[in-house]
Order: sequence, then C-alpha cells, then structure tokens
Amino acid sequence: MPQVLERAEGCWAWVVLLASLVTQGLTLGFPTCTGIFFTELQHEFQASNSETSWFPSILTAMLHAGGPLCSILVGRFGCRVTVMLGGALASLGMVASSFCHTLSQLYLTAGFITAGLSPPAGLGMCFSFQSSITVLGFYFSRHRALANALASVGVSLGITLWPLLSRYLLENLGWRGTFLIFGGVLLHCCVCGAILRPVATSTAPETKEGPPPPSKTSAPGCLAACGAAIQRHLAFDILRHNAGYRVFTLGVMWMILGFPLPHVFLVPYATRHGVDEHKAALLISIIGFSNIFLRPVAGLLAGRRDFAGHRKYLFSLAALLNGLTNLVCAASVDFRVLVVYCLVYSVSMSGIGALLFQVLMDIVPMDRFSSALGLFTILESISILTSPPLAGLLLDTTNNFSYVFYMSSFFLISAALFMGGSFCVLQKKERQGRPAEAEGAITEVASERGLTVEDPRGSEKQLYTEITYVTSV
Repeated sequence: MPQVLERAEGCWAWVVLLASLVTQGLTLGFPTCTGIFFTELQHEFQASNSETSWFPSILTAMLHAGGPLCSILVGRFGCRVTVMLGGALASLGMVASSFCHTLSQLYLTAGFITAGLSPPAGLGMCFSFQSSITVLGFYFSRHRALANALASVGVSLGITLWPLLSRYLLENLGWRGTFLIFGGVLLHCCVCGAILRPVATSTAPETKEGPPPPSKTSAPGCLAACGAAIQRHLAFDILRHNAGYRVFTLGVMWMILGFPLPHVFLVPYATRHGVDEHKAALLISIIGFSNIFLRPVAGLLAGRRDFAGHRKYLFSLAALLNGLTNLVCAASVDFRVLVVYCLVYSVSMSGIGALLFQVLMDIVPMDRFSSALGLFTILESISILTSPPLAGLLLDTTNNFSYVFYMSSFFLISAALFMGGSFCVLQKKERQGRPAEAEGAITEVASERGLTVEDPRGSEKQLYTEITYVTSV
C-alpha cells in the first residue's frame, strides 16, 4: 500500500517543527550538563583533570563529526528512520555508560564506534539532531528562516533544563543511576522521529531502469565511486580553491579550542571556590534560559538581507565579545559577578550560534553547502575533541582554574582578529579584481566587434557605449 505524503507548509509541518525543537533540546543541549558530573567522575575513577576531560570532549566531538555519515543515512533511509536510529543509539549508549568501571569504557560508550562493543551515545545524538534539522528544509520553504529560529529554541531549553535535572538526579541516584535515567529520556528522540512523516516534494521521482551492464574495469570503477562519494560529502576542492571558506574553517577550528571550555569547567570552577553546588548548576541554566529569547532574535536578524554583506564581521565581533567576557569570569568568583558573566556570555553565544551556518552559506554556493558542511563539522570536531583535555592538562599543571579561562579568551580573541582581518583583506582584493575583470570582458568583446577609440594620450580604448550590456555580466 503506497504511503501518504504530507504537504509542505501544511498543518503537519508545525508538528514536525515541535518534534525538531524537542530533538534539538535532547541532543544539542545535553553536552552542557557534563560539567555537573566532572568532579563526581574524577573522584569515582581517581583520574586527573585531563583524563576526566576526555569524556565530554569525545561526546561532543562525535556529536559533530558524524555529519557525513548522517547525510548518507538520510539519503538512503530518510530523516524519519535516521532520527529513530539515533535515539536508540543514544539511549543504549547512556545505559551502557552507567555500567562502566573505567574511564576507558566510558570513552567508548560516550562516543567512539568500536568493533561491536557498545553503542555510541554521541554518534546517536548526531544522527537525531542533524536529521531533525534537515527535515525542516523539506517541510518549510517560505517560512524556513522562522522555522529554524524557532527550532533553535530547543537548544536553549535543553541548556536550561539538563543541568537542573542532572543536579537533582545526581544527588538522589548517583551518576550511574542518572545515566540510566538519561537513557530513558533520550528514547524520546524515537518518538520525535516517528512524527517526521515523509513530505511530498516538487522533484519528480527518478525512473528506474534496468541494471547497467557489468563493467570490465571494476577496480577503477570502485575507486571512482569512492572518490565521487568523498567529493559529494567532503568538499576538499572548496577548501583548496575558496579562500573565504579556508579562512572561516581555520578561524572556527582555532576558536573552538576555547569556546566550549566554560560549559565544561564553569561548574567545577565555581564549586572549587565555595559556591553552592545548586547555584553552580544554576549558572549553566541561566545561559540556556537567556538563549531561549536571544537565539531566535539573533537567528531572525542574521537572516535579513540587510546583514548579508556583514555577517562574517558580526560573527568575528561575537567571537571577540565571547573571549573578552571570559576574562571577566577569571577575574572574580563572586556569584553575582558570575551571573552577570553568564548573561553577557549568552549574548555572544547566541550571536555565534545564529551566524555560524549563515556565514558558511554566504561563503560557499548552496549546491555544495552539504559537502562543505560535512568537511567543516569534521574539522570542527577535531578542535572539540582536543580542547577540554588540553585545558585539563593546563589545570593539572597549574592547579588554577583562572588559567583555563585565560586560555579560552586567548583562542577566541585571536580567532576573531584573524577572521576579521582576513575577511577585510579578501574583500579588498575582490573589489580590486572586479574592475580588472570588467575591463577584460569589455576588451574581449570590443576586439571581437572591432570597436576602438583614440584617447588623448594616443592609446586605443574601447567604446563603452556600444557594449553596455556586456559589462553587467
């Protein structure tokens, strides 16, 4: 029996939007609560700060690095199946984590894919959240910017609620019981995935033809197919030839070395200096609650055409503000000062979150955006993987949390200055290149028509009035 397809921009589209909002809250909002368990895991396994930091870094890195694999599954099975598969993997990964007896086992269940050992929670979250974002592009066309802005509220809700729930469960059930409960909570991604019914598109279905004749050169054909798949999902050619994409990717990789550190170390930093544990957990929730209002506004403003030529500079400014804010946090551990820090941090964080993919869309052509995004997220995940352990190593060496925030500020400020300065240089070169290209086009067309004119200096010059329409190309 053929399956009934939903209509784009119809009533069910808003139900899908709600499911995407919940999925993003369950997945993207989850890593922010890992700092709640930092001290508990450190005492449980008698581990150093650097060793304990690998747990949140692996989880978050896999949350971003699985993008190309997720796109393959979406193309093969659709968003609905991929979201449900991701929810099942995330749930089983957290349940398996509750039975771990070493940090190495926790690393595996948190994110890495191993030879049939345990389901990776981080990879499952990646499947769920990226598929829930992708499906919005099919259901919304006229209101796509509004849909993405509203769906991003789920991330803010997750950042608000996950730390509070984690603190409550940790006190009553311990970290093992909390991870077991988290496994049941993440199963709701499967419910959200079931809501994502297939949607009718304007693209005509492909006609199925008979199987192609077997190729005599199977090995080269296999290599060519692998190369085409890599080219489709990882845009190395854009990285080589697009200077703007190269600057943005390198700048974000450098920025990410400092950006996630407050989410991991803010709670242990506050508790180490005498702040009550409940108040310390509340700091992360303040960031999330502020983003509930700031992130949609920033998303809608970033989508305006008026800011199209300035988004990359606004992104650099947001990164600069984020880095400067961390210096304030390192200067004082008074709870009231930390609350103000969280509020200002939320402003810059919402700007970075709203502009990150908008700037990428401005830099690369949309027909190559998915492949450019795949390579971008993989390179980004490398920085995410190394950032917390590097900060943990610094903390073990100095035994001073302030140096962690100084480190975060250094990477953010230097990345902002690098991106802002590089984009200015590229834009200046582009402006200088446009007149030369236009004059070259005019010369070529005029030479074909044989139209020349003598200027006062005795040199030949093209007759512009005859080729007005050529210069507009």
